[in-house]
Amino acid sequence: MASRSKSNKPRSNLFLSIAGALFGVQSSQRHAQDFASQSPLPYIIGGIVGVVLFVLLLWLLVSLVLG
Repeated sequence: MASRSKSNKPRSNLFLSIAGALFGVQSSQRHAQDFASQSPLPYIIGGIVGVVLFVLLLWLLVSLVLG
């Protein structure tokens, strides 16, 4: 069980970093941790997925309001 919580911690940190960056409220400490990580690929993929989900959510909201 302890190994599962350790493996979830980086994922939750990744999610919080991406969400904070998308909303523009990321702390400078988290920003420094992100740049100290080994690979930028998870952040790039997560950012693209986040933006696509945001656009789809806006499209759905507009469709519901106008439809």
